[in-house]
Amino acid sequence: MKKYIYIPLLLFVFTFSVRAQDVVPVTKAEVLSKVSDNNTSIKISKEEFNRAKADYRQTNAVFLPNITASHTGISTTNPLMAFGSKLNQEILTQADFNPALLNDPDQTQNFATKLEIQQPLINVDGIYQRKAAKSKMEAMSLQTQRTEDFLAFEVDKAYMQLQLAYKAVDVLEKALEAANENKKLADNSLKQGYLQRADVLNVEVRVTEVKNQLQQAKSNVQNASNYLSFLMNDETYVVYKPSDSLTTLAHTMAVKSLSENRSDIKAMQMATQAYETMNKADKMAFLPRLNAFGSYELYDDQIFQGGANGYVIGAQLSWDVFQGSKRFGKAQKSKAEFEKSKLEYNQYVSKSKLELNKAKRMLIDAENKLNLSKLALDQSEESLRIRTNRFKEGLEKTSDLLMAETQYAQKELEYYQTIFEYNYALAYVNFLTKE
Repeated sequence: MKKYIYIPLLLFVFTFSVRAQDVVPVTKAEVLSKVSDNNTSIKISKEEFNRAKADYRQTNAVFLPNITASHTGISTTNPLMAFGSKLNQEILTQADFNPALLNDPDQTQNFATKLEIQQPLINVDGIYQRKAAKSKMEAMSLQTQRTEDFLAFEVDKAYMQLQLAYKAVDVLEKALEAANENKKLADNSLKQGYLQRADVLNVEVRVTEVKNQLQQAKSNVQNASNYLSFLMNDETYVVYKPSDSLTTLAHTMAVKSLSENRSDIKAMQMATQAYETMNKADKMAFLPRLNAFGSYELYDDQIFQGGANGYVIGAQLSWDVFQGSKRFGKAQKSKAEFEKSKLEYNQYVSKSKLELNKAKRMLIDAENKLNLSKLALDQSEESLRIRTNRFKEGLEKTSDLLMAETQYAQKELEYYQTIFEYNYALAYVNFLTKE
């Protein structure tokens, strides 16, 4: 029977030792570095920028030539094509003008190698489309920067959550140690007849409560560690331990106001500019286009040969006078998108100002709460000290001691929670005012 008890016990010890080895110390700088290199959201944002950059590169066609090469082979008895093929091959003879041969030619083969070049000269709407694509690319670059800023803020929050979780574990471990010590005192007092069994049971209930809270705090450590692993795109999901403890961050009271140079706000400016430029491009589509073209051709009756050659060069001025009101509708649509983007920009700036004002008030409230929670912690600590000494002397009720002990643990947890709230509010204000 004993070996059946030992085997699960050994497995538990082995599992615990493996878990203990998975605790990895980490600094916030290390987390920031790994998030910058490996975070999936940053990679997605960079690919969005690469897509916008590729769209911008496509607009090089406004200035660069379009060059194509082809080799075509035909076999025909069509009178016109047979005569034209011989003419291109420069093999016409006097006999080919015989009406009988002209009307009913023999099978003729023709192989043509052709190199064509088309060079845009004046394409006003294409130039504006290029400007719009550039504005969009710059907007995506700024949006990528804001994504990196947001993830840096998210790392601050996640790292502070991990610090808070370890603080909670420390507080509850001390509370459990104190609860166990009080249980020993209660057991001794029960043996000596100073306490009743109900008082001892109350102490035991307190020990159980602290154990449950401690287990939950340890789970919070794992949850915070897993979130850091997610941010770093690390699938090992080890338990991290911060290299520094949770302390109050210092700051000056001169908090900056919202800046229009903030990367996300500037990105929306660039997006609005892109919509405006696209509207101009749609309007310029009513203007004519001027393109130059040229071709060099080789002809022969044998494949990949060039017994005869010729070239064509020229320029074309084209003007789409009317396309069934299609361009009018397109210009109206881009105008509406431009007006919508201006409204969205104004709304976003207004909402950002509202969010910043709320964050400033949250920072002030957290600072006031921090001072009050520190005072409450000191008072509850002194109360616990007095009641513990009186309990040892048999001058204090068990229920009063348990209440003081519970209150002190709660106030200590509240104090560290307030430090987290204060640091978070400060980091959030800095994030909202970052240029």
